[in-house]
Amino acid sequence: MIDMAIVGGGLAGGLIALAVHRAHPEMRLALFESGDVFGGNHRWSWFDSDLDAAGKALLANCRQVEWDRGYEVYFPDIARTLTSTYHSIASRDFDANLRRELPQESLRLLSPVADVAPDGVTLESGEHVPARVVMDCRNAVPSAHLRGGWQVFMGRHIKLPAAHGMQRPIVMDARVRQHAAYRFVYTLPLGAQDLFVEDTYYADSPVLERSALSRRIDDYCREHGWDGEIVGGETGVLPVITGGDFAAYRRDIGPPGVVRAGARGGFVHPLTSYTLPFAVDNALAIAREATLPGEQLAALIDKRARDHWRATSFYRALGRMLFQGAQPEERFRIFAHFYRLPEPLVERFYAGHSTLADKARILIGKPPIPIPAAIGALLGKGAPLVQEGS
Repeated sequence: MIDMAIVGGGLAGGLIALAVHRAHPEMRLALFESGDVFGGNHRWSWFDSDLDAAGKALLANCRQVEWDRGYEVYFPDIARTLTSTYHSIASRDFDANLRRELPQESLRLLSPVADVAPDGVTLESGEHVPARVVMDCRNAVPSAHLRGGWQVFMGRHIKLPAAHGMQRPIVMDARVRQHAAYRFVYTLPLGAQDLFVEDTYYADSPVLERSALSRRIDDYCREHGWDGEIVGGETGVLPVITGGDFAAYRRDIGPPGVVRAGARGGFVHPLTSYTLPFAVDNALAIAREATLPGEQLAALIDKRARDHWRATSFYRALGRMLFQGAQPEERFRIFAHFYRLPEPLVERFYAGHSTLADKARILIGKPPIPIPAAIGALLGKGAPLVQEGS
């Protein structure tokens, strides 16, 4: 029997394995991942203020890009440079860090799991691995118990033949055509000749039209004079949660006694879909309590999930304003209004730490959408987060 079986080698599962191994190097861990690399094919970014000293230390050995000159946002009627330091990690570097730091016998790639239970996991191959603690950190699953919309995106890493001259990331450029959604383009200068350009949509459906998004990235790069070689990319469809019955969702995703973390456990920012700050906090919390029996640790993390759901209700309400209160072509006005507010408020918003004063400041003043629509959205329920065929 091993001490801890972690199912899902993405951000949440990998960080838990890393934090527990550092705190308890004597523990026998197994990190199960169905693919051939940890972290999949993703890029995770965050603001410096999102993490405390312990959180920064957890990520310190992983290669990351840092921009200490701030970042930019653009809307049709506002352009702003904010001063926060911004960071980004590529999944290939996350994978390399896990392979360096974790014991080789704990790395279980190409190991899809068929079943999780409080006392162990069963692989699709039929192998059963008994464990004192079992953690399910796989991807989020669509659920009729949750409501909201979708964040759909396609990113492209391009290498240019000459220096691009960008000094700061553009976190949101909403001057682009909206295409029946809140659309913005996100650009990271990864190196002197390297750019990561991502086209993102807050859409009512989870449909990702690859050819259309690819053409739009082509057009955006052409407008900026960026003509280079495509060396990588990513696509994704993430839920933007605006409400629902969280207790019913948790009951549906599996039996009690299993620790559920990451997006599947509900540890996301409901409006931005950010996961990294919450994944870091959870990994450190689990490492502190890793010697508990499995059922006790599962109950502790379940309480953290319920507390997180309650603490993020304000962001779900804003999500309802976005998806139900604003016409798709006008959704950008909500974010344009937000980015006129003081920078410390913006930082706390992304970290999920908005104060009562912050919430009041976001809501007061002339609303970016009609008042009746805003009130109706705040009182509404929204569409179930289910995909076709689910």
